[in-house]
Amino acid sequence: MLKFDFEVNRGEFALAAKLQLPNQGVTALFGRSGSGKTTLLRCIAGLEKVPKGYLEFNGEVWQNTNTFLAVHQRPLGYVFQEASLFPHLKVAANLLYGFKRLSKEQKKLQPDEVINLLGIEALLQHYPDELSGGQRQRVAIGRALLTSPKLLLMDEPMASLDATSKAEILPFLEKLRDQLRIPIIYVSHAIEEVTRLADHLVLLDAGKVVAEGEIQNILTDPNLPFIQTETASTVLKAKVKQPLTSDGLTELTLGQQPMFISQAGLEQGQETRVRVMASDVVLALTPPQDTSLLNCLTAWVLDIQPDPNPSQALVRLEVGNQRLLARISKRSLEKLALEERQLIYALIKGVALN
Repeated sequence: MLKFDFEVNRGEFALAAKLQLPNQGVTALFGRSGSGKTTLLRCIAGLEKVPKGYLEFNGEVWQNTNTFLAVHQRPLGYVFQEASLFPHLKVAANLLYGFKRLSKEQKKLQPDEVINLLGIEALLQHYPDELSGGQRQRVAIGRALLTSPKLLLMDEPMASLDATSKAEILPFLEKLRDQLRIPIIYVSHAIEEVTRLADHLVLLDAGKVVAEGEIQNILTDPNLPFIQTETASTVLKAKVKQPLTSDGLTELTLGQQPMFISQAGLEQGQETRVRVMASDVVLALTPPQDTSLLNCLTAWVLDIQPDPNPSQALVRLEVGNQRLLARISKRSLEKLALEERQLIYALIKGVALN
């Protein structure tokens, strides 16, 4: 458990954050620019010395009125927006820079393990200026991991990357989350990154914590802004039943219900998550016949929410114990005569999911 209580006052900007965050998975600090995400991350790292601040990690006090552990005394790794690799050192030497300074007992992760995890075997003898943006950032992540941190802080690590580099690095961040079990605090203002990576979400605005909780609950909360955007979506957790079938689709199970997505690289029995856009969900009163739609999920109507577009409505659904959003026209809503607790079928294109 990560517990903290920070108050920062800089005149025009003030941060007030008192939270208890889980010590597993990825917690995203999310909000628009200037909301206080990076300032809060710097407080956790010890880069901001906040008078009367408090920070405790897994029962160990890092900061209170009598104690302040400096950055190098805190067992954490920090990945910045820019990779900031040493330009005169090859990748191998960059990776080992912090590793060499650890005692034998402190070395929980080994170079080969991290190199294989991040897929950077072929880069070891290159200099940083010979790498793409995504490659440099993978090396920076590897360097942070080889300090054997108990907590990993990531400050918008993909903010400076182009779309191609982001697509390259996201699968490695997912592997990091799923295989190493190191708690990660991840700063971002890109909802696509957050929905793909985060388990827990903290929403910040003007230096205040607006909401925090399990990501699915936050994304589908009618009192929060996420469902009122064009990109309204949720995240469904599923398990891989059959990876990459002969037709290029991966079969999942969502509880007892089958689901098909166009994503490779998954293994049988692996737990995964699927982001579903509200606009990609079609509703039906009966299971359809003779249709190209592969995914037909049995669901219950939780409630119906207004939409910023006056011609549309948002239907919140329950699939097993998970939440799903569907954006449909008001005409369709009237035609189906939807009511709370009504049984419904949610249809989703397999090619819309990855």
